[in-house]
Amino acid sequence: MPLRLIVAEDSVLLREGLVSVLERFGHTVLAAVGDADALVRAVAAERPDAVITDVRMPPSHGDDGLRAALELRTAHPGLPVLVLSQYIERSYVTKLLDSGGGAGVGYLLKERVGAVPDFIAGLERVAGGGTVVDPEVIQQLVRLQNDPLARLSPREREVLALMAEGASNANLAARLFISEAAVNKHIGNIFLKLDLPVSTDGNRRVLAVLRFLRANSTAASGT
Repeated sequence: MPLRLIVAEDSVLLREGLVSVLERFGHTVLAAVGDADALVRAVAAERPDAVITDVRMPPSHGDDGLRAALELRTAHPGLPVLVLSQYIERSYVTKLLDSGGGAGVGYLLKERVGAVPDFIAGLERVAGGGTVVDPEVIQQLVRLQNDPLARLSPREREVLALMAEGASNANLAARLFISEAAVNKHIGNIFLKLDLPVSTDGNRRVLAVLRFLRANSTAASGT
């Protein structure tokens, strides 16, 4: 069944390519926009059957597209959204799958667009209320299930990596351009997520670093 779609992608070349492919398969592109704010406005005005959006877009060139997708799924319950990303970011996947109970949602690497029939099939599955996750993302999530650091946020992993280099809290704050209070909060979260009890308080920093080094050593050896 033909779909009424909105496409959000800041690369003009990819955006036009997506529109061309979608229309070739009989779908209608109601709007093709280049930033997250325009995406939100277009959905409100057009009420599409589904949305295709990049993760990183203006205005901040951060995860604006993802945040817009999550906002839209809250404002328009049941709106199917297919997110395209240049690379795998586990936190993006989990946030997306947590929205709307994981129904009508997809996360694909942009390279999948080149496999046009599979891409279109994935889009149509999402539009029909299904869930589509890139095979490479699934493989990484399976590997991360055995990673003791998997529960850490990207910022917490960054803090732990600097701790492994021997950085003090003051040095961490300076290098990350955050306050020492923020550093303390991140470190506390690291201890909590790594299940390091308060009773080992004097050694928790060392134990956290050891877990970081052990995990990275295992990853490097491929075991």
